[in-house]
Amino acid sequence: MNTPSTIIVGADGLPRCRWCAAAPEFEVYHDREWGFPVADDVRLFEKLCLEGFQSGLSWRTILAKRENFRRAFDGFDFHRIARYGDKQVSRLLQDAGIVRHRGKIEAVINNAQCAVRLEAECGSLAGYFWRFEVLNSKAAKPQTVSVSPESIALSKDLKKRGWKFVGPTTVYAFMQAMGLVNDHVADCVIASQVAAARNKFHVPR
Repeated sequence: MNTPSTIIVGADGLPRCRWCAAAPEFEVYHDREWGFPVADDVRLFEKLCLEGFQSGLSWRTILAKRENFRRAFDGFDFHRIARYGDKQVSRLLQDAGIVRHRGKIEAVINNAQCAVRLEAECGSLAGYFWRFEVLNSKAAKPQTVSVSPESIALSKDLKKRGWKFVGPTTVYAFMQAMGLVNDHVADCVIASQVAAARNKFHVPR
């Protein structure tokens, strides 16, 4: 059993990971997205980009602006973003709906170009990212670490391939959200749903 400090009672009276009580919109995100396995290349690319934008900020800030980011970055179609130039950078820097950080904006464009090359090499982004799946998720108690050997390895490999804003902590948050590790605490009502989804999930190769 988890200690009481690891869970919170949700709006429906059921236990959830404590972090989702930090903001009203977190519970829906926690219940419907966080930890469920993802094999869609665009969603994987989007999430890694958004985690990069979160650096130094809160996830609440990024989640509130997520639809704006999607609109501004062509739905995170990395093939289109890879062709962005100075005109698109200037447009994005004037977009009050997103985080107007030149380094992070340029990193998304750089990473899109890296993603196109990675897709050509590995067949899909999913096939690449799922090589770093955390298989022994019980090695540490959920949500007690911010990095793992797998996130360190993935971060190192991405950086070697030219990606930016992909430190091991950023990458681990990405892995948590995209289901490469089930980091829901055991008593969380969603933990078993994520485990069931993972059991039915066909790992991309």
